[in-house]
Amino acid sequence: MDDAPRSTWQALARAHYLRSPWPWRAAGYLAGSTLTGIPVLLALVLLATAGAALGPVAIGLPLLALLGLAGLPTAAVERRRLRWVDGDPAATPHRTPPEPGLLAWAGLRYREQATWRELGYAVLHGFLLWWVDLVAVGTLLGLPVLLLTTPLQLALSDDGEVKVLKLWLVTSYPPAFAIAAAGAVLLPALLYPLGALAGARAALTRALLAPRERELRVQLTEVTRSRARLVDAFEAERRRIERDLHDGAQQRLVALTMTLGLARLDAPPGPLADQLATAHDEAGKVLGELRELIHGIHPQVLTDYGLTGALADVAERSAVPVDTHLGTGLGTGLPRLPASVEAAAYFGVCEALANIGKHSGAARAAVSARHTGAVLLIDVRDDGRGGADPAAGSGLTGLADRIAVLDGTLTITSPPGGPTVLSLEIPCPVSSPTRSPTCSPTRRP
Repeated sequence: MDDAPRSTWQALARAHYLRSPWPWRAAGYLAGSTLTGIPVLLALVLLATAGAALGPVAIGLPLLALLGLAGLPTAAVERRRLRWVDGDPAATPHRTPPEPGLLAWAGLRYREQATWRELGYAVLHGFLLWWVDLVAVGTLLGLPVLLLTTPLQLALSDDGEVKVLKLWLVTSYPPAFAIAAAGAVLLPALLYPLGALAGARAALTRALLAPRERELRVQLTEVTRSRARLVDAFEAERRRIERDLHDGAQQRLVALTMTLGLARLDAPPGPLADQLATAHDEAGKVLGELRELIHGIHPQVLTDYGLTGALADVAERSAVPVDTHLGTGLGTGLPRLPASVEAAAYFGVCEALANIGKHSGAARAAVSARHTGAVLLIDVRDDGRGGADPAAGSGLTGLADRIAVLDGTLTITSPPGGPTVLSLEIPCPVSSPTRSPTCSPTRRP
């Protein structure tokens, strides 16, 4: 069932708690603490004693070093025992070593906070927790069971009497059955605090050995890093493809176009000259399309002149007249930024201007970009009809995902009737103190 309780805490809130296996799972969890607590206590005492006693000789130091890792097996067992009272997986907080080998593994473990947190838990568990668990089970479960068995104790007694809990002397069966009835009433009542104690004990174990916040932070950090690596690899591959096309196929097409042009000049008028002219024109069109393709993959102007020159270039090629304000406004352009940031910002502006030309009906647009020292801010504004919807297949959803990889944000303000403002904000340090070629505010006629 989808609504079935996954932990003792959830089960305690259900009306059928006493009819479920959760009370006995809680009792088993607390009672099983003794099976792990005693070995942990012995191991800690032996390692600490032997390490201190043998400290003056060489073997004492490895024993003390091993003591620092004593919490690892304890934590592994305790995380598995959590399944008795908590159905959510308790993942290990430890990272995978960057390279194989015992030294790499040990070096990483000694540097992790989780290792020392687990050692602290092992000390706490060995010297205190299992004792508390044993007393709790003995009191909350053993007391009513002892009362329930009063008639049996009386039947097995040699002198025909039994002293219940060392308090009441019972010599006949009516009082014995009365005490047993009290135990039958007390048992289900005490199963609730027993479950609550098991839930609290499991919560303490999870907080120390498998903290959800820590686990989520580690996973989020790793996902962010992997996505950033994918973006960098993607940009590097784009640049490689652009170079291959620019230096390979494009140069061959240029040579082919020149050869066809020369052959066209040398050919006498007639069908051959007409065919050469057609081939020359087609080669020129293919060359133009290839140049546009190369520019779309990764424009050379972005590599050579940075974001300032690339944004000025895309504004010049826009179907809608664009005013540009790039840089500080004091005659200096934008600084050189990480390649992934420059590419995301460039293609973001390209997408915005393409949407303006296709959908907005605007007569004019404006692009402003500035770098505050840690954040790149870009605004693209138009005076069109407004009502832009990122979910309508305009390409802005993919752009927002691409910027989110860089921890950036994309926001669109587009009320009906306009104006529409698309804002990009990408946190990024300056990768180079040099700035792009100066680009004072320009205005297209």
